[in-house]
Amino acid sequence: MEIKKNIPNNTVTRKLADFDHETGNVYKSINVIARRANQIAADLKSELKNKLNEFSSPTDTMEETFENREQIEISRYYERLPKPTIIATEEFLDDEVYFRDGKE
Repeated sequence: MEIKKNIPNNTVTRKLADFDHETGNVYKSINVIARRANQIAADLKSELKNKLNEFSSPTDTMEETFENREQIEISRYYERLPKPTIIATEEFLDDEVYFRDGKE
């Protein structure tokens, strides 16, 4: 998954009125953001798991696992990424999230 570089790592205070432009309802917008955040979290988790599985072998001991520098660097990269809710909020406000109303 590719993360845009201009997404802040910390939370940003936003106006509540910014969220109801697309859906007409703040609660629907928050629901869309929450669902997208869950998708992003699942994608990041599976991507991290796949990358870390490349380094593992069934004969590794705990000491060998903790000393692997590549694994440590990959884990640090994913720890520094913005949280999925922040990413989903930015995507929603930039009109990059596709959603459809259940009434259609």
